[in-house]
Amino acid sequence: MTPSSPGREALSGAQRRRFLESGYLVLPGLLPEPLRSRLVPEVDRWVDEGLRADSIAACADPTGRAAPPLLELELPAHGRLLTHPPLLRTLTGLIGPSFVFHHLHSDRQAPGIPGKPWHHDREPNDRSDPSLLMVHALHYLGGLDENVGSLAVLPGSHRRVVGKASFAHHGTRELAGEVVIDRLPAGSTVLLDSALLHTRRPAPDGPGSPRYFIDASYCQVGARWRPVKPYWRQMLARARELGLAGAQWPELFAERHFTEYTGTV
Repeated sequence: MTPSSPGREALSGAQRRRFLESGYLVLPGLLPEPLRSRLVPEVDRWVDEGLRADSIAACADPTGRAAPPLLELELPAHGRLLTHPPLLRTLTGLIGPSFVFHHLHSDRQAPGIPGKPWHHDREPNDRSDPSLLMVHALHYLGGLDENVGSLAVLPGSHRRVVGKASFAHHGTRELAGEVVIDRLPAGSTVLLDSALLHTRRPAPDGPGSPRYFIDASYCQVGARWRPVKPYWRQMLARARELGLAGAQWPELFAERHFTEYTGTV
C-alpha cells in the first residue's frame, strides 16, 4: 500500500494536520532523476570503499576526536540532498521556518539482511518538550517493491511516550492498525515524526534486490537536542564550510541547538 501524498509545493493546513495526527507523509518521486542517479554511485562508494565502516568506527570514540576521513555530507550529491529545495519546503510546512540538521545515514542494505524490529528514532531535547518536532526523511533511491521489502508504520504511535526499543519484542510482526508502505517509485521519500514506531521488513520471497537507503533528520529549534554522533561538531562545521545551507536556512547547521554528546540511546 502507498498512502496518498501531497505534491511538491507548500503543504496545506489540512496536510500538515494529517501529518501531525498520523506521524508520517509519503512523497513519491520527490528526488529528481539527475539527483537520484548521482546518489546511487555515491552510496556504492560509501559502502564498497569502507567509508561507512569508517564512520561507524568513529562513533566508538566518545570524545569525537576521531572523525572519519570522509563525511557523508562531503559527497556532493549527499550534500545536495540535505538541502533539496522541495524537501526543505515540505519540512517548513511541517516544522515551521526554523529547523536544524541532526544527522545523516547512508547505506546499501543487502537483500539477505533481516528486518529491523519495531522502534522509533526520536532523540530527547533539554526541555523534555514533546511538542518540538524531530522529523526523519527516509529516502528510497530505488523505491520499494516486492524485491526490496517494505516499511510498516504505526499511525498515531508518535503521541505515546515510549522508549526507542520498547516494541522491539514484537520483532517485525504485524501490529494492529499498522500501515504497510510497499510500493514506491525510485527516488521516493517518506517523512516520519521521529517518535513514530516503524519497522523495516525484508522482501518476502526470493533473493531480493539491494535497498539503497539514505535517512536524514531535522529538528525544530527551541531547545537543545542530543546528538547521536560524537563528531557532530565537525560534521556541522564542515557543512558550513561547504556552504550547504545558503542564506535561506541560517539555522540549518548551527551548533547552538545541541547538547553535548553522551553516547546513550
